[in-house]
Amino acid sequence: MSADFTRFDEAQADDWRRIDDHFRDYREGVVPRVLVHLERLKGDTHGYPVDRYTHCLQTATRAERAGADEETIVCALLHDIGDDLAPDNHAEIAAAILEPFVDPLNLWMVRHHELFQGYHYRHYYGLDRHARDAYRDHPAYARTVRFCDEWDQTSFDPAYEPYPLEHFRPMLDRVLGRAPFGGMPTVSAE
Repeated sequence: MSADFTRFDEAQADDWRRIDDHFRDYREGVVPRVLVHLERLKGDTHGYPVDRYTHCLQTATRAERAGADEETIVCALLHDIGDDLAPDNHAEIAAAILEPFVDPLNLWMVRHHELFQGYHYRHYYGLDRHARDAYRDHPAYARTVRFCDEWDQTSFDPAYEPYPLEHFRPMLDRVLGRAPFGGMPTVSAE
């Protein structure tokens, strides 16, 4: 059953309870919808040695093999998911997807990984490869350096066998299936 209003200022608590019920059901489908976008990274390599999908699987696999926690592994898997929609701003897209579900330090890592990754190539464009050092005092600096240096920039290897996506699905279900940080409010009985 749908809400009965045509404007928010006409809505009643019962309308918002119905909307909330639909929203909670819709929210259960987050992981499958995220996976659709991740799988859209298959195919075109954009000149890289592997496609972006394989790159994401390799990055997550390297993170797991290095002993990263589950949330960080999910961040590694989804860090480039925004490439399909906004290649010039892909880290912001990934961060927006992850923001309700991950620790602020991991969120910062995803949001800034492109700048930190630039340490490995910015100088070829006449840019400062040390730009990430401006954040040296940030609490997520070391984790972001590790993410980029050990897992992200090394994951363009056609010979490296990553875990399949199915391996990561339970982690995605747990991380993206938990209540957002701060919890979800419910409609009051007013």
